[in-house]
Amino acid sequence: MGELLTDVQPEDLLKFGLIPELLGRLPVIAPMKELEEEDLVRILKEPKNALTKQYMKLFELEGVTLRFTEGALNEAARKAMSRNSGARGLRSVMETAMLDVMYELPSDEHAVECVINEQVIADGEYPVILYDAEEKKTA
Repeated sequence: MGELLTDVQPEDLLKFGLIPELLGRLPVIAPMKELEEEDLVRILKEPKNALTKQYMKLFELEGVTLRFTEGALNEAARKAMSRNSGARGLRSVMETAMLDVMYELPSDEHAVECVINEQVIADGEYPVILYDAEEKKTA
């Protein structure tokens, strides 16, 4: 069925029941395929304004390095897929996982790195926070 959609012509849509007036307003017919887990992981990592990069920039403003493990990204993609919400579901999954640490970490002046792993996304565990050894000794 998926391969048939790549060959759809305007005449096919007419036979299917679309009216010519509507078809005239569709200059391009572009079939789409359902996103897979790997696609969602790429969406989280690769675009210039990727969600993970946005979070990293926010944490950088607080002097903290944010790191996502591959397991965390894969789990976020799996959760979004299970909700049948595609790429739009990624924001909800990530917001849920990041909410607490985003508000608590700025008050922790000794934190230098935050690691989001699979358990943070899957089970709601608190992220791994790494501290500066010198700062910790003086605290």
